[in-house]
Amino acid sequence: MSLLDPVPSSVLVDRRRRLGETLGRRVLLLPSAPRRVASRDTEHAYRPDSDLVWATGLAEPELLAVVIGAGDGEVRTELFVPNQDSEDAVWNGRRLDREEALERSGADAAHPWDELGQVLPELLKAASGIHYRLGSGPPELDRMVREALDHRRRGGARGGIGPEVLADPGRVLDGPRLRKDEWELVRMRRAIDITVDAFRETLSRARPGMAEYELQAVLEAAFMAAGSEARAFPSIVGAGPNACVLHYIENRARIREGDLVLVDAGATCDLYCGDLTRTFPVSGHFSTAQLDLYQVVEGARAAAVAVVGPGVAVEEVHRVAVRRLVEGLVELRIVEGEVDAVVEAESYRRYYPHRTSHWLGLDVHDVGDYATREGATILEPGMVLTVEPGLYLPPGSTNGAAPFAGIGIRIEDDILVTAEGSENLSDQLPTAPDALADLVAG
Repeated sequence: MSLLDPVPSSVLVDRRRRLGETLGRRVLLLPSAPRRVASRDTEHAYRPDSDLVWATGLAEPELLAVVIGAGDGEVRTELFVPNQDSEDAVWNGRRLDREEALERSGADAAHPWDELGQVLPELLKAASGIHYRLGSGPPELDRMVREALDHRRRGGARGGIGPEVLADPGRVLDGPRLRKDEWELVRMRRAIDITVDAFRETLSRARPGMAEYELQAVLEAAFMAAGSEARAFPSIVGAGPNACVLHYIENRARIREGDLVLVDAGATCDLYCGDLTRTFPVSGHFSTAQLDLYQVVEGARAAAVAVVGPGVAVEEVHRVAVRRLVEGLVELRIVEGEVDAVVEAESYRRYYPHRTSHWLGLDVHDVGDYATREGATILEPGMVLTVEPGLYLPPGSTNGAAPFAGIGIRIEDDILVTAEGSENLSDQLPTAPDALADLVAG
């Protein structure tokens, strides 16, 4: 596939220059994602490798990018590109040739794929280490990496020649990818705007008696009509008790009068993802129990969003959300005990089993650690994360939870960390219960 809006080569060169700051004299190998067969001669829709797209802007299969650190912060990038295959082009379309790949990526050189065996071993021999995921590329690439490491062990160490370390690419890629540049933020804003508009369309057409998949069809048709190339992940449309299943994607049930409907979905723009969740009453109004529980989750969402900002530990966002949820659970007598004791014992987890946030970007659960040996990751400008507290009380809940049995609620926004604090990229889609119900009513 090709990106709808190619990344300017100057942006790509700057990204790779940032890699050079930590790459040293090591080599980073970024192969294309493989084409995957569904059955016989039918393939799954191709999804490019996110690391390769970020570093080169190239989204086609059967490529290899080699980013070579010079040790002084500078890098050189060389590509390996298959020759044009006229028969494959009949079935799958024409691929980029070497000159086009060079122009798109701003790389320094491009070689035909059949020169891989002659050129790559020499590039690896000069490196002190290799960043590569074994098994992510074709078998011949794995073989060359192993041979380069074996050569060092067998005798290269006497002359200080050859790579001595094999490491995950994430060690140099995750940090730069986690902090979005302006080109990325434009695409993320567009993906989220498309998602917001599609949610508005979906809520306005929701009616009792519809099937969950009918709402899914409305949502995803709106994605495509607005120019999104794909959904970011399988859309969740869970009515009534189905909303209590965190990754419910069957979407086959009928929506009943009085049901809450949880929709968790996202469009993409040039592979960058939106990811929103809203839970709404299909009849246009909340029951008392639904509203009580909804207001607890909405309070947790608002409190967690408010704490996002530079210098804040990502764990603090979760801590704030948990405390507000527990306060609500205690007040509604769903759980018993003092708030601090419930938080400490984590007895709330039967109703809130997931974390409050994940990173968002080229992948819906984007790269980046949430904690290291030094502690929780600290938020910095350019990071984008979700805030998505929820409460799920499955059918059959007893004691204080019985009045809320079968109710599942999640509310999710996409938040950009800025130098001044944060920006809610999805705030045009309301979360207040009255405003949300109004969207359903008409």
